[in-house]
Amino acid sequence: VDPWLTATLKRINRVKRPLNSVPQHFRCLTETLSSPSAIWTLCSIMLPKAPDSELRKNSNPLIEALFNYQLIHIEAYVVHVDMVSQNEVAFKLTPETIESLVEYHRDIYSVDTAASTWNWSEKQIQLKKLQDDFVQAANRFVYRTNALALEGLEEDGAGELLCGRSDEVKYAIMGLFLPLLPPPPRIVDVVRPAPLLPSSSGAENWWQPTLPPPHPAPIESWKMVPSSPSATSSGDSQSSMWAAMGLSEIQLPSPTPSYSQPYTTASYSAPQYYSAPMISAPIPQLPMPSMLMQQQCSTSAGFGGFGWDRYQEYTLPYGTTI
Repeated sequence: VDPWLTATLKRINRVKRPLNSVPQHFRCLTETLSSPSAIWTLCSIMLPKAPDSELRKNSNPLIEALFNYQLIHIEAYVVHVDMVSQNEVAFKLTPETIESLVEYHRDIYSVDTAASTWNWSEKQIQLKKLQDDFVQAANRFVYRTNALALEGLEEDGAGELLCGRSDEVKYAIMGLFLPLLPPPPRIVDVVRPAPLLPSSSGAENWWQPTLPPPHPAPIESWKMVPSSPSATSSGDSQSSMWAAMGLSEIQLPSPTPSYSQPYTTASYSAPQYYSAPMISAPIPQLPMPSMLMQQQCSTSAGFGGFGWDRYQEYTLPYGTTI
């Protein structure tokens, strides 16, 4: 038998009893704890007297606390003592304490928690179930602690918890007040498109900007573009270029222009400048002067108003051979 238990039993007993053996300690402790007045105060909890919407508002916090809050004492009695194997003592709530807690839960706590949640079709059913669960939890509540708590034993078996154990009981009692949980929202599957990953050809192509393919230059209808390049001399390329050029690209030394655009005050039209150019027939190859010299001198062969029979009138540079 621990010395603290012997000292406690001698302190609370008005009638001196011998405590020289274990059975004598056991008999004295059982008679003390089984007394109807052996009620322990485990803790005290301050709770509101009315729902939050009905509380009285006052600028003085002391007056507001006196009118709006109440102190509920959590009382219990000892139902189990194990001094051999577990070395523990168990307490169970009294019917008066259970009734006070159930009353507060039904009239105040349930009203506040229902006002703080949105309405749904089965809200009242869930609220009723929450109240029933609290009643069952309060009736089954048992607080177990070390047997050393019996040091707080007083006369007639009453007592208080020492060494901060009352805080443990307070947290355990407040844990019985569960919140009213609304049904979870429906989970809607959101189909997200798969991310476009870069090509697996190479990592070096990931950060290079994609350039549009170059458009080929438009081929004009009046130009002759060779199908494939050929390795020719510069003279052949120049002769082919002159043969392929149209009338508009050759400047003739004619004294009078063959055609000129008449002046007009009409406004310019878009088709006049953006339409496709007219296809003009190439100029036939001109005969060389050596070929004309074989003809009679009286024969005039010319082009564009120029007669070769009057070539004496034109002074040729010195040393020129025809």
